[in-house]
Amino acid sequence: MQLSQGRRTLQVLLQKEFSLFMATRFILIFSLFLQNTVVSYKLYSLTKDPLSLGLVGLFEVIPAFGCAFFAGYVVDRKEKRTMYLLCIVGYVLNSILLLYVTSAHFTNRYSISAMEYMIYAAMFISGFIRAFLAPSSFSLLPLLIKKEDIPFAITWSSTSWMLGAVLGPLAGGILLAHAGISLSISVALVLLCLSSFFILAIKRKPVHYSKDIGILKGLAQGFRFVFRNQIILAVLSLDLFAVLFGGAEALLPVVSTEILKVGEVGFGWLRSAHGIGSIFLLLVLTYLPLKNHVGKKLLVCVALYGVCILLFGISTSFIFSFLLLFFAGLFDGVSVVIRHSILQMKTPEELKGRVSSINMMFISSSNELGAFESGFTAKYLGTVPAIVFGGIMTLAVVVATYFKAPALKNLHSMEDETVDKKL
Repeated sequence: MQLSQGRRTLQVLLQKEFSLFMATRFILIFSLFLQNTVVSYKLYSLTKDPLSLGLVGLFEVIPAFGCAFFAGYVVDRKEKRTMYLLCIVGYVLNSILLLYVTSAHFTNRYSISAMEYMIYAAMFISGFIRAFLAPSSFSLLPLLIKKEDIPFAITWSSTSWMLGAVLGPLAGGILLAHAGISLSISVALVLLCLSSFFILAIKRKPVHYSKDIGILKGLAQGFRFVFRNQIILAVLSLDLFAVLFGGAEALLPVVSTEILKVGEVGFGWLRSAHGIGSIFLLLVLTYLPLKNHVGKKLLVCVALYGVCILLFGISTSFIFSFLLLFFAGLFDGVSVVIRHSILQMKTPEELKGRVSSINMMFISSSNELGAFESGFTAKYLGTVPAIVFGGIMTLAVVVATYFKAPALKNLHSMEDETVDKKL
């Protein structure tokens, strides 16, 4: 008897090693978002400069983008569980650095500028670690479940990430308001250490790398795979520019303090709104999966994301702003599910690390570049014009993609053979 969609999804979660991976992923993301939330808020409270929030993103994206060229190659040649564990250890050490930089001992001895530069240094280290974490996670997931269960695993993986992205900022705002930044970072540090015990409970996995052809040829293989697939390239490009111009959430410390005037707790709720919307979408997709007209649904949802960002820029109501960010997260969740499903289903095991790194260069790095673009624009045009400009440009990107990538708008399902057509 064939199991229902919801029951199959639940059975995937109950598999031991996959559930351990989900626990690790949730705790890791929760800790990092908690930490980044309190650090960014503290930084803006010291500098009162929106550009500093953009620089946080810039300093993280430089190593993440630069190292992605060889991080995927290294991950493909190494055991994935071990690589994931090493990334967690790196985050633990970086959290210790942030704990010291934001401590009373440091602030009493050094200037505000010294703290600012040290925070940028910690973000640089975080970007370097992330260059290896993304391909490690992407490559490890399919080794824990059967191939036919990958779509269900992606739903859970995305949900655990979003839960961490929602609860982390919310907890960060509450902890920052009632316990201060040092205790907030200490909580993140303890949780990062806890995540390492879960990943250690997963057995080491075989390495699917048949022949060492050298780093340059290895990188070329990954790029050829991506750039010779119309749908993959179109989806990555759409997300790249949409996130680049729609990175208004980097300005939330400014919006929450100067426009909405809601304080730390309100800031935590606003920072979590996007993730709450995405979680809601993922729960809906558990029972109503995307089956037909996938390409057109993707374009419509990215366009609606742009509309939400545009309206958020002119909103002066906390409730309305929260709802706009909620729906922005909901529409963004569609793009996440489609992109991850196509990449996992269509990428050979021996290329997963490199293709994931290219995906990170397109998508993850665009988050930080988007934060820099928003911070830079806000400094010279103002916060509201910067956010409105980002929403308008996102809509322009959708229109350009509609006309320049007809294969995407004609994509019927994620298993369509058009995914494999060469350019």
